[in-house]
Amino acid sequence: MAYLIPASTAEREIVIKKSRFIARVVHVQDRSAVNLAVAQSRLDYPDARHHCWAYLLGSPADARNAGMSDDGEPSGTAGKPILNVLQHGEVGDVLVVVIRYFGGIKLGAGGLVRAYGAATQQALEITPTLALRDMGRLTLNASFAAEQPLRHRLSLLEAEVREVGYGDVVTMQVAIPVENEDTLRQFCAAQGVAVVSLED
Repeated sequence: MAYLIPASTAEREIVIKKSRFIARVVHVQDRSAVNLAVAQSRLDYPDARHHCWAYLLGSPADARNAGMSDDGEPSGTAGKPILNVLQHGEVGDVLVVVIRYFGGIKLGAGGLVRAYGAATQQALEITPTLALRDMGRLTLNASFAAEQPLRHRLSLLEAEVREVGYGDVVTMQVAIPVENEDTLRQFCAAQGVAVVSLED
């Protein structure tokens, strides 16, 4: 399933009762990237009281991994509202860190939930995104005569040639948008090119 990912890092600041909430949106692909981005926010804002965060890996509709941290805020008042916004959004492979500078006025549990959720929502609204397409992975075995026509067709179908091997035949490892896979298979059948699907 195709979904959106952050095209670049974005930040948005809101102030509620003198507390500053700085929400940073970062594209992440695994837990180590999450850890690095959280550590970077601590370096960038070393004097902030809290660095609360949540992340989703994969599509928001069907995340393969998710996590959150309240980082010292009362349990459930920071990481959970950040994650809740992510789960109801359209952006995946995403981490939101909300950096809080305490302004001296307590917001209460409900106030914190609303503040962390609002900061996350507003940051996501200004984040540029890209559509991540579902890609199928195939191995193509073609004759040498069929290589150039095949390469031309692959480029028209927005496929990426990942690896090429030359032996008795030309063997190509390709990634292709799933919506173009049937068209490629029909072309290969007409050209006598063998197609093998690869599991992710």
